[in-house]
Amino acid sequence: MKRILDIVRRELHLWTKRPIYLVGSLGVMLATALFFLTFFGKGLPDNIPIGVVDKDNSSTSRNFVQQLDATQLGRVVSFGSVAEARRQMETGRISAYVIIPERFDEDVQAFRCPKIGVYVNAMNPVIGGALSYKDILFMVNLTNGAVQREVLRTKGVAENEIMARIQPMVIDAHNIGNAPTSYAYYLCNMILTGVLAMSIMLVVSYALASELKYGTSRELMALGGNSASLAVFAKLIPYTLLFTALGTILQLVLFGPLHYPLKGSIWAMILAMLLLVLAYEAIAVFVVSMVPTLRLSVCISALYSVLGFSFAGFTLPISSLPVALQGMSWLYPLRFYYKIYVQEAIFGVGFSGWWISAVALLVFLLIPLLGIKRLEGAYINQNYPRN
Repeated sequence: MKRILDIVRRELHLWTKRPIYLVGSLGVMLATALFFLTFFGKGLPDNIPIGVVDKDNSSTSRNFVQQLDATQLGRVVSFGSVAEARRQMETGRISAYVIIPERFDEDVQAFRCPKIGVYVNAMNPVIGGALSYKDILFMVNLTNGAVQREVLRTKGVAENEIMARIQPMVIDAHNIGNAPTSYAYYLCNMILTGVLAMSIMLVVSYALASELKYGTSRELMALGGNSASLAVFAKLIPYTLLFTALGTILQLVLFGPLHYPLKGSIWAMILAMLLLVLAYEAIAVFVVSMVPTLRLSVCISALYSVLGFSFAGFTLPISSLPVALQGMSWLYPLRFYYKIYVQEAIFGVGFSGWWISAVALLVFLLIPLLGIKRLEGAYINQNYPRN
């Protein structure tokens, strides 16, 4: 116990000498949380700029433009030519633009099915492009329904039959766990957790590999009785407490004042956060054991943690990935944390729904055993390049 306390005090002293530890953990999480929680403060972005090139300038086309501008998401920006609208989209000032053709009103009145051109910026498909296209498509469908209604009225169809013909089936949708369809509920929670996981990998990898870079590993091993297992265990205690506290505060803010959906127990989510922190620390130890140089270990940790966003499954279902890539999701603790989050926070099924994911996170704790002897040799011999 005395050796552990000595190493913990030594590590806390290093924090005061190297601000990178607190900046890379507390600073990064604070900045990331402020950005995403304010960006998605309303649940969905609004006033997305959508360009309109009205070549018809009729009452029908003007009404379409007014209705598009009145939607919650879109804000219409009028242009005199297609070339001007395209330049604005290429520079990122608008997310999409609509071309209303000439004789639009005339073709509508003559039932000639006019075509409205829609151009969407596919470089930003999630926020700007997809939402702009959704807004435009919604207004096109409403306009189409209005035209059909007038046609049916002209043909003498009874009013009670018109809506049945325009929309024969009505969808009664229930958004489970996300009634207001807020992007923040399923993006911010996992994005912020993913950034926390990335910080764990980078900071812990730096902390372990810097012992070799600065030639202090023998001092650490002496405090740990020349046992790499004891030295690493004691060295990671402050980081475990710090990152678990950051993750817990994040969860308390999301599920508390921000009212993110939580049907299950907050204690189960805190336990999942602790397992996530331990799992990523274990992987960081393994990376430094295999590549005991600061530059390479930090680079590998960054690459690994970034790929975790893609294989977690919160933006794209794992079943939609190619079969060769689906198995790679098992290599990332963030995937199992996401499964616990869905089962506990969204559906509230309890321990029976996520115990397998918890066991999977515990399995990651065995990974450092594969390379701890190699790390012990590196710490004692210091026979690896320091740059």
